[in-house]
Amino acid sequence: MTLGDFAEVGVEGRFSLVYVVFNTFFALLTQEDQVRCFANVARRLEAGGTFVIEAFVPDLSRFTFGQITQTRHVGSDEVVIEYSRHDPVRQRVDSQNVVTREDGARLYPVSLRYAWPSELDLMARLAGLTLRARYGGWNRQPFIQASETHVSIYEKTEPETPSH
Repeated sequence: MTLGDFAEVGVEGRFSLVYVVFNTFFALLTQEDQVRCFANVARRLEAGGTFVIEAFVPDLSRFTFGQITQTRHVGSDEVVIEYSRHDPVRQRVDSQNVVTREDGARLYPVSLRYAWPSELDLMARLAGLTLRARYGGWNRQPFIQASETHVSIYEKTEPETPSH
């Protein structure tokens, strides 16, 4: 097992598959780190290898005046409330999930920098990867305007060799 900054892809060797699932790619909090991740993945992929990203499609309609407060769970022994603030310039959402139980409250912060599928495609192209397929989920549902999530599959293609 290797621990580290996944934007650096700190392992040696070549791989046929690299994947980042469940919105984890958005834990890279700057566009620069996200671009760096694509570039480092591309360096580690063998020709024909794939980079798979599973992520949500941003829904900015969730926010009113750049923020949202919503009840996530109400149970007999706990209540979970989410407080989030949206920064559209940095494409960033900072959230605090507050879990209240009889013995007190606990805070669970979450920060992310979302990217639109088209922005991910551009990051891929900059790294030498090509979008092979995009689905609306793991069951290969079509990716359509109403899709809330996507599974995007990028492929490392052989560089063209000049002909003489």
